[in-house]
Amino acid sequence: MVLVITTESALFIIFVVAYLFYIGKSLIPPYPHQVLEFPWLGSILLFGSSGTIMVAERHLKRGAIDRFHLWWAITLACGVGFLIWTISEWLKLIYKDGLTIATNLFGSTFYSLVGLHASHVLVGAILLSIILVASLRGKIRHRHHEHIEIISWYWHFVDCVWAVVVTVVYIISAKS
Repeated sequence: MVLVITTESALFIIFVVAYLFYIGKSLIPPYPHQVLEFPWLGSILLFGSSGTIMVAERHLKRGAIDRFHLWWAITLACGVGFLIWTISEWLKLIYKDGLTIATNLFGSTFYSLVGLHASHVLVGAILLSIILVASLRGKIRHRHHEHIEIISWYWHFVDCVWAVVVTVVYIISAKS
């Protein structure tokens, strides 16, 4: 998992640098400050899920499987909620604001970076789902807590990347 996170970090760095390089270089609107709103709901869901997955892990380590199921399911719900929030943001941007990937440099870099992140959240949600189903079927027990911790590393990575995306896309570029 360390190698996966390292490789994915390098990929995200490339996308972030490209986004930063092209800030303010779009010649035609819409521009970030015209269409972006701070992602309060998406951020609360995703950052909150880092807390819920830690609670789930703690319950698994203690052997409290029912509580593990509850908190793992809450983490999954937060991830799915984030994806639904992302889709609704994109629908607004595309159909109300006219921002597509082909509109301008901002659209190209925005959808590339945010889409890359969303694809990682989707992979994480799939992993969370697989673990939840396996656990509900009795396949995951206290002795598996180290394996589950590895999955949570990926989820924390996705959250850390969101902090960078929020900073670059919704704070820095929205001000330029």
